[in-house]
Amino acid sequence: MATEFKLPELGENIERGNVVRVMVSVGDTIEVEQPVLEIETDKASLEVPSSVAGRVAEVRAQEGKPLSVGEVVLVVESGADGSAKEKPADEAKAAAKPEAEEEKAKATAEAAPKSEVKQEPEETEETAEASSEAKEKAGAGESAESADDAEQARPEEAPPAAARPGSTQGVGPVPASPSVRRLAREIGVDVHQVTGTGQGGRITEEDVKVYARQLNTDAARSAPIASATGPSGGAQPLPDFSRWGQIERSELTGVRRRTAENMRHAWQTVPQVTQFDKADCTDVDRLRKQYAKQVEAAGGKLTMTAILLKVLPGALRKFPRFNASLDAANNELIYKKYCHIGVAVDTDRGLLVPVIRDCDKKSIVEISAELTDLAERARNRKVTLDEMQGGSFTISNLGGIGGTGFTPIVNWPEVAILGVARSQTEPVWRDGQFVPRTMLPLSLSYDHRVIDGADGARFLRWVCQAIEQPFLLMLEGV
Repeated sequence: MATEFKLPELGENIERGNVVRVMVSVGDTIEVEQPVLEIETDKASLEVPSSVAGRVAEVRAQEGKPLSVGEVVLVVESGADGSAKEKPADEAKAAAKPEAEEEKAKATAEAAPKSEVKQEPEETEETAEASSEAKEKAGAGESAESADDAEQARPEEAPPAAARPGSTQGVGPVPASPSVRRLAREIGVDVHQVTGTGQGGRITEEDVKVYARQLNTDAARSAPIASATGPSGGAQPLPDFSRWGQIERSELTGVRRRTAENMRHAWQTVPQVTQFDKADCTDVDRLRKQYAKQVEAAGGKLTMTAILLKVLPGALRKFPRFNASLDAANNELIYKKYCHIGVAVDTDRGLLVPVIRDCDKKSIVEISAELTDLAERARNRKVTLDEMQGGSFTISNLGGIGGTGFTPIVNWPEVAILGVARSQTEPVWRDGQFVPRTMLPLSLSYDHRVIDGADGARFLRWVCQAIEQPFLLMLEGV
């Protein structure tokens, strides 16, 4: 007995991903929950565990190729006891129950006299016309069935699109109940193009939904990312660069495409202002170097980012608007009572932002260890989707690369982000003379719909003072 393992749901609004690595081969014996595939989505890379156990008879997923939710990954023939093992029987029974009830209802309807079969309520002009034609045919001695079947008999009104491999062909009757055909019609899906996974190739509601999601995903991926606009507001076409020399085109995929979409949305949605300041980090930097080995022994690395992750919860508690999101549709601010801070990590695939949760409840040592682990896994494509969601504020530290300052873009739906540049020694006037001090450039971008300029300046100054005078954190009870 062969069992197909299909790509399961990967997360909210994620319909497909690129196969990075196939972790099993034909002939391998696998167990339930064993990772069989590594896939990269628009947000992260993750390992996909199998829901079946047995011997791998066929591997359909291909490395470097896209794979959509619902597509077959593996075909498993038999387990150790001679039959393929799936998830617990109660789960399988629950999953099969709706289909069994549908089959039973269909059999009952077919067994009933035609005069007793009630037509389902018609909701559209198209179905009303189909029903009328069906009645006219019945009056002429033809068999009158449901309006859905009458609609199928009118190919001029529902010409099929190019059929997918393995889909139901033609415009005649399809193996689907009236309710399934009605669902397909309501969401704009040609039921003839849907591949049935039910008994005998029967099309279920889930088949229609999976096909509709795939159509939407394909349409979104084929749509170009909006670029410059012309005088009329439409997309401004690019010039033919090949006129001036050799060029090479590279498709935006995965994380890079999602980053482009998110940044465009944030820039178009959020009226952003950036505030700049400098913190004298001479003393805290000396302490950082003094206790670096102690933190390393605990599995972390004591960086300025880790220290800021401990400083920022106090600032967010003192200035709660920076830990909020704007619900423009309802004219409300959503204040968050938690403190989850995202940290931008530079990877070979683009920028990823894993989240350190409950920074206000953790020590600098704990934060340092967690940050080191998350950053490493982000670079090695091991960070999970859940670990990149739920942030209420973000830090972007480019100090390790260089630069004197930059303007980070707010990570919507958050309302603020802190940028950190490279610290450097500068002459500072103190007690009637210039003294060398290590100064840390900070830049705070924020949503001006929510945060006023004065509050932005106060927030950033508070952060600077907390770095310069750590006792301030204890003094204010944060």
